[in-house]
Amino acid sequence: MAKHLLACCVWAFGTIFLCSSHDAIAADPGDEGAAAPEDWAVHGQITFVEQYHPAFRSDYRGTNSLDPGSRGDETFDSTVYLGIRLWTGGEAWINGEVDQGFGLSNSLGIAGFPNGEAYKIGSSLPYPKLLRLFVRQTIDRGGDSQPVESDINQLGGSQTSDRIVVMMGKLAVADIFDHNVYSDDSKHTFLNWALADVGTFDYAANAWGYTYGAAIEWYQDWWVVRSGLFDLSESPNSSKLDSTFGRQFQFVTELEEDHTLWKEPGKLRFLAFLSHARMGLFSDAIALSQATGLPAATSLVRRLHERAGVSLNWEQHLTDDLGFFLRSGYDDPSREPFEFIDVDETSSGGLSLAGKEWERPDDIVGIAFIVNGISREHARYFNDGGLGILVGDGKLRQPANEKIIEALYTLSATKYLKITADYQFVDNPAYNAQRGPVSIFGIRLHSEL
Repeated sequence: MAKHLLACCVWAFGTIFLCSSHDAIAADPGDEGAAAPEDWAVHGQITFVEQYHPAFRSDYRGTNSLDPGSRGDETFDSTVYLGIRLWTGGEAWINGEVDQGFGLSNSLGIAGFPNGEAYKIGSSLPYPKLLRLFVRQTIDRGGDSQPVESDINQLGGSQTSDRIVVMMGKLAVADIFDHNVYSDDSKHTFLNWALADVGTFDYAANAWGYTYGAAIEWYQDWWVVRSGLFDLSESPNSSKLDSTFGRQFQFVTELEEDHTLWKEPGKLRFLAFLSHARMGLFSDAIALSQATGLPAATSLVRRLHERAGVSLNWEQHLTDDLGFFLRSGYDDPSREPFEFIDVDETSSGGLSLAGKEWERPDDIVGIAFIVNGISREHARYFNDGGLGILVGDGKLRQPANEKIIEALYTLSATKYLKITADYQFVDNPAYNAQRGPVSIFGIRLHSEL
């Protein structure tokens, strides 16, 4: 174990050294006024999450159940982001990462899983991954000039308010769609998977959350339209993407509008997706189970189908320090989820408050709720022994909505270190009224340069 931790530390300190060196080069005290377009950039981040839950009530358990005993697990990841400007408006990025650790019960047992930093494939040994390799082209079309800050996967410079942006390569669909300033990224905001994105957004991805594809965004005045086409996995929740692009794919489109309400800015987004892939119908799996006496399994009845979903996403500033968000989503409940989590309908929302009032302007306190639901047919599939992406207790005699509350406080300890204390309360985990409730305590350490 000491050897594994040493490897993680070497990577982490290497990340800090590279990024600190770049900061020293880029920060020219004699450079005043508007910044010239950044020609290259190196950024890095380190995130550690530890979560623990005490023992809870469980009348029974199955293959994909959360362990009812007292348990703790941790995840660690360290990422280097390298970017270079190719030409006017063009940039290329590559992201390399080292991961280690597991989510609670190997990331099983709760549909709205409590650790968005936990992948569906855990490992006790640190291992490297190539997360992203993509190019982005920004085409300015007029309007006000806007500064662009140097950031992760974003070169500093400027852009116009009216523009077209094209991205292609290996990336995360969530890099482009379903953003929300208050609930968007488990490294900075809430930890729960169903708060980082709307729970019904079954976006194309391998088991680590990445895929190949292309997207285009059109920014004009107060609205944005974005669309993309992406590769799906070989099979639901697979670690491998389909090597024959176009055989299994997903189309995503989103409409966004900017508005002012109560004299404060806000955004409203409507998203729709359509997946074309080999997937199983719950009705077919149930019928086969009744005929054979075996547990229901969608893997035995898969053929080409389409699965669609829609969602609404609202973020709204109330004051300079306080804001709220609401999300709601629905997808086709007759077909198995393909990539993300086992949710047919969901609602979530919350409040986020910066600490200006107590002279801690970079601190954040937040509270959020999630209500996840599944269809009667989906619940019957679980009751017949079916397994989902993250859940499946072997039986589901008393199905109920999964309800989650998450509360956090993020302390800005230094310019480069943020420490988050997190608590989540999960009622009816995996839609099972005969299990739980579960209290999950967590701490997140995040450093970014």
